[in-house]
Amino acid sequence: MLNFLSQRILQLIPTLFFVSVLIFSLQHLLPGDPALVMAGEERDPAVIQQIRQQYKLDQPIPVQYAYWIKGVLSGDLGESLRIKVPVLNLIAQKLPVTMQVASMAIVIAFLIGIPAGIISAVKKGTAWDYGANLFALWGISTPNFWLGIMLIFLFSVELGWLPASGFVPPSENWRASIASTIMPAFVLGNAIAAILMRHTRSAMLQVLESDYVRTARAKGLSERSVILKHAMRNALTPVITLGALELGTLLSGAVLTEQIFSIPGFGKLIVDAVFNRDYAVVQGVVLTTATIYITLNLIADIAYVLVNPRLRA
Repeated sequence: MLNFLSQRILQLIPTLFFVSVLIFSLQHLLPGDPALVMAGEERDPAVIQQIRQQYKLDQPIPVQYAYWIKGVLSGDLGESLRIKVPVLNLIAQKLPVTMQVASMAIVIAFLIGIPAGIISAVKKGTAWDYGANLFALWGISTPNFWLGIMLIFLFSVELGWLPASGFVPPSENWRASIASTIMPAFVLGNAIAAILMRHTRSAMLQVLESDYVRTARAKGLSERSVILKHAMRNALTPVITLGALELGTLLSGAVLTEQIFSIPGFGKLIVDAVFNRDYAVVQGVVLTTATIYITLNLIADIAYVLVNPRLRA
């Protein structure tokens, strides 16, 4: 297992290097001059030149990348060009908010998607199967912004059960915190639940038709035991990987949902940074998201191997 871990971690190094080069290069292809943004209304050429020298913007791009990656490796992601706050501090403030919403979303997705997929496969061709497939079709095709608006109208405007917008930290009031994030979490988890349902159903159908499941049934094991002890373990292995990767996708995909519910998370941070051409924040947020995504991929691989030790070879 240690060899597997060391190999996978070594493989991450060139991946992270390529991602950092890509993020830095694409950032410089965008229109706009960071020095002009920092100068604000002051367009004195001497001031602009001083800013370029201070932030190494007058250096060739490879040299700028070397300075940037040196700062990243030492934990310095730079400073927001607009509000003059370290990017690392901004990420530390916003990331827990998005992580809370994303974690709730993935829990909702697993609680709905996996049981629905198993029931659909076990009861293939019945009303349960048709109902689960209808739910999956609805979940995949429903736009997040429409579902978010409908939830706000029903639970906030009509029933008054949940706040329409805003975020309450768990440290202040955990009940109010859950109430403020349950609707955006459901919006994000809805489509993932549908995807998990389809994958779980497909995997379960394949496993239920395999020889070892027929053998288990021939031995006289109960259907409950066959499904829970033999079929589910193998069928859910690929679903683990899918769930972990979807959590990474949620971090970047929460932009629109956070805007609808006015959640001050990663999505709002990067939208504000893009509109204000705050390049340091954009680079820091995208790099952090990519690193989390790659790390979750590693965790998924480890979980995959723990469930199926034959994959270590």
